[in-house]
Amino acid sequence: MTTLWTIPFPNIDPVALQIGPVAIKWYGLAYLAGLLLGWLYIRRLLSEPYLWANDRPPFEAAKVDDLLLYITAGVVLGGRLGFVIFYEPSYYLENPQDIIAVWKGGMAFHGALVGCLIAIWAFARRNGVNPWSTGDLVTAAVPIGLFFGRIANFINGELFGRPTTLPWGMVFPEAAFHYPNVEPTPRHPSQLYEAALEGLLLFLVLRLLTHYFDALKRPGVVSGVFLAGYALARSTSELFREPHFAHAFNIGPLTPGIVYSIPMLLAGLAVIYLARTRDLK
Repeated sequence: MTTLWTIPFPNIDPVALQIGPVAIKWYGLAYLAGLLLGWLYIRRLLSEPYLWANDRPPFEAAKVDDLLLYITAGVVLGGRLGFVIFYEPSYYLENPQDIIAVWKGGMAFHGALVGCLIAIWAFARRNGVNPWSTGDLVTAAVPIGLFFGRIANFINGELFGRPTTLPWGMVFPEAAFHYPNVEPTPRHPSQLYEAALEGLLLFLVLRLLTHYFDALKRPGVVSGVFLAGYALARSTSELFREPHFAHAFNIGPLTPGIVYSIPMLLAGLAVIYLARTRDLK
């Protein structure tokens, strides 16, 4: 496949900083930035009483420090186990010692989502607060982490897109490891599409709901919109992203990302309906 013009892949070193034997990678910094900025954003939402029913936030800002610990554990453990179970189960059955080798890469959003749901429930139960409002706070901030995570995917040259003749196609060096017998082909920079849709656009939609449509006054609305919105954004991006290699869910137009997003879409729509028709506690 040829094209008149392509944008050169920037080939940024995945290692942001090397201190002796310690390598600090952009991917790790992306997780750190997402968690810390999310923590600050949640504190900000809690500091604005007018956003909440009866001008009463669900809990004080001091508890956000504990919430960060719960969410960090949910993201890391859930994301890793999700990748192991959803994408490479046969490999890890044969190589169980690599399950903990997170430094080799391999995290799945849908697994991280399950981990975060458990973390939200555990935090809410321990602190005696509304789990739906807690979920609304977390999901309002999640797109921040998604944005930085997808930018890190782009820097790493991973999760690249399908072949394209569009003028912004890029030749990703990482693709040569997966398609050694195929001539280097310009591909969609699908990581940037996902950063824009799952990160920037979804954040703006949720921000509009929280600050202009009183969504935080109806526990569950923001969580439901996030679930449905992410499912739609991810499924749209999957149309341009190279499917996971040799996965059982690569069936016709379907990909693993789309299949795993369908339950999210249905759950999100159900949560929105329940939040608008009854008081979720």
